[in-house]
Amino acid sequence: MSHGQGQEQQLERLTFFSDAVFAIAITLLVIEIHVPEPEGHGDGVWLQALADLLPHFLGFVLSFVVVGALWAAHHRAFGLLQRFDPSLIWRNLALLMSVAFMPFSSALMSTHPTDRVPEMFYALNLLVSGLLQRRLFRTALRPPYVREDVPAEDITVMNRRTLALPLMATISFILAIWVPGPSNFPLVLMPLVVTWFARGSIRRRSTVAP
Repeated sequence: MSHGQGQEQQLERLTFFSDAVFAIAITLLVIEIHVPEPEGHGDGVWLQALADLLPHFLGFVLSFVVVGALWAAHHRAFGLLQRFDPSLIWRNLALLMSVAFMPFSSALMSTHPTDRVPEMFYALNLLVSGLLQRRLFRTALRPPYVREDVPAEDITVMNRRTLALPLMATISFILAIWVPGPSNFPLVLMPLVVTWFARGSIRRRSTVAP
């Protein structure tokens, strides 16, 4: 096996393992939603039982989007690499650990949607995940590990996008101190913030370009 093939195999193993952890974490989100067992019969009883699960449904959707966004960014970033860096292993594992922990923090938040500590705990989990993702990308997306055909501007945009989750999680954490429950609203806006950061990089490049 050549050195290049060995590098490619190491990257594939790291990527496949990461994909598996993301898939398991995103599956466990729905497992935390337990089938209701209402006392009594009739449509009204069942509708009320499902209504009681609404915070869990909303928590599932929110966490699914967050984990999905983390995986999509991870997928894009590792698709730009051509060489394996051993320092990526533990940085990647740290990110995966925070992602694997998310079903618990999501279930805690969904079970107590108006309590301060569960809301802050959930936001803190997302903040840690966002910071670990940013640390991983700043390590991985640099020469000579990035493919030579990848424009430097693309790396800048990708690194700027990693600011979105830490920013929104920090705002959510602060809001949870005073208004737990609605404090998760900033997280819903995260896709817009990601786009805003990306466009900010594009506008700056256009201004600097001759």
